[in-house]
Amino acid sequence: MILTALVMLLALTSPAAAHHVGAYTPRDNEVTTNFKQIKFSLQARKFDVARRLFDEGALRAAMREKAGMLPADLESGTRAALQSGDAAEVERRLMIFFAALARELAVEAERQVADARLTPQARAATGQRFLEAMWRYYNLVDFAVSSRDNKSSTAIRLAFDEAEGYVKTPAASEADKLRGPLRRIAQVLSTLIDTSSALPRRDS
Repeated sequence: MILTALVMLLALTSPAAAHHVGAYTPRDNEVTTNFKQIKFSLQARKFDVARRLFDEGALRAAMREKAGMLPADLESGTRAALQSGDAAEVERRLMIFFAALARELAVEAERQVADARLTPQARAATGQRFLEAMWRYYNLVDFAVSSRDNKSSTAIRLAFDEAEGYVKTPAASEADKLRGPLRRIAQVLSTLIDTSSALPRRDS
């Protein structure tokens, strides 16, 4: 349908879509599809549609499921921003949400690749799977991150590229190095989330 086609076009023309983990192009799941639907509706200034998509969609459900790792008012503040037609505030809050999802994966990835019982090849394969999952989420908001904090965006991209290099050459020494960029990704995202969450909500 028209909306679906436009969402796909938006995904392909997004500035962040030009960069990905190696040859991997992130596949959408229900949460990322819902995000793109909301984003397109906001760009079309269809705030009622965006609010309905948020209220009924997988993104809000995921926010509720992950509430324990998110700023306390993230869900309610996102809906309030949709209600008031504050697209910039919606973007900021969704950026925080997807950064938190990517951070959670980065922390778990570092934990798993530190398992000395795994062979270097197994650690590299585990790292690759996590990098793909992390990029699925971070890719959606990299433009929002770079427009607010280009230093953090650059640091995250460099860490992704470094980690990708290690998973492509799964020697023991390279697999051991993989933890470093994963840790940096988590740290930069944590700082980004904290600083972005501390910003006061703009008056609409």
